[in-house]
Amino acid sequence: MLPPTIPLFPLPNVVLFPNVFLPLHIFEPRYRAMVGDALREDRIIGMTLLQPGYETSYEGRPPVYPVGCAGLITHSEQLPDGRYNIVLRGMEKFRIAGEDGSRPYRLARVEALPEVADDAARRAMRQKRQRLEAILAATVERSRHEPRVPAAVADDDLVNALAQYLPLEPLERQALLECDGLAARCHALIELLEMRTLAGTTWKDRSVH
Repeated sequence: MLPPTIPLFPLPNVVLFPNVFLPLHIFEPRYRAMVGDALREDRIIGMTLLQPGYETSYEGRPPVYPVGCAGLITHSEQLPDGRYNIVLRGMEKFRIAGEDGSRPYRLARVEALPEVADDAARRAMRQKRQRLEAILAATVERSRHEPRVPAAVADDDLVNALAQYLPLEPLERQALLECDGLAARCHALIELLEMRTLAGTTWKDRSVH
């Protein structure tokens, strides 16, 4: 369960999805302070995507998309100069309800957006998995290795992992994150990959771990 207020780490090109791991290098002083506080508290950080035009006010509080994903710090390493290497595991989507300006970094009041797939949604994803894997194979650039999608990966974890790890545009990832539930995200991802297939878009093989 998410606390009512969490720190925000806004970036221009990163979107986090539930139950997916994200390595990060933290070097800005305000976000070093954020990580230090998080490690002393509940280890939770909210990832959000900066809206276009953020460059003019990056040092302040430029607009972010209102839906993000909270992550739990599962690994942290503080370097001698104060920078951090951390790994986040996606926890849960949230919607920003407001911000608290009491810290040097951004704090947000958030509303959790749980994604609990019911039986109907899980059946739908199971039916679409074969199509998703076929499209993935068709869009991956042919190389020495075929794309590997372990059968043991749960359907919802597969969808979230592909949404995060495939080389999509940040706004495409954000749209996938904002989908109303896992079945909707799966459907949207298939449509996106089908469009890339029709356009002849390819990318290098990336395994889903």
